[in-house]
Amino acid sequence: MDFDSNISFLTYAFWQILLIAGPVLLVALIVGLTIGIFQAATSINEMTLSFVPKVVIVYIALALLASYIMIQLSDYFQFVFEQIRTIS
Repeated sequence: MDFDSNISFLTYAFWQILLIAGPVLLVALIVGLTIGIFQAATSINEMTLSFVPKVVIVYIALALLASYIMIQLSDYFQFVFEQIRTIS
C-alpha cells in the first residue's frame, strides 16, 4: 500500500461520513435556524423551546433515514473488506 492509496481511502471515508451524517445535520440546522428566527421575532428566550423540538425532529429524521444510513455503512464496509482481501 502506497501513500496515494491511503489518501484515496481516507478521502472515501470522509465522503462517506458526509453522506451519512450530512442529512441529519442539515435537518438539525434547518430546525435550529427556524426556531432561532421564531425566537428572535417573538422575543421568546426559552431554552427548551429550541432544544426539545430539535431533538424530536432529529430523532424522526434518524428513523426515516435509518435504511439509507445502513445501506451507506454496509457499502463502505464491503469496500473496506474487499480492499483488505486484495492486500493479503
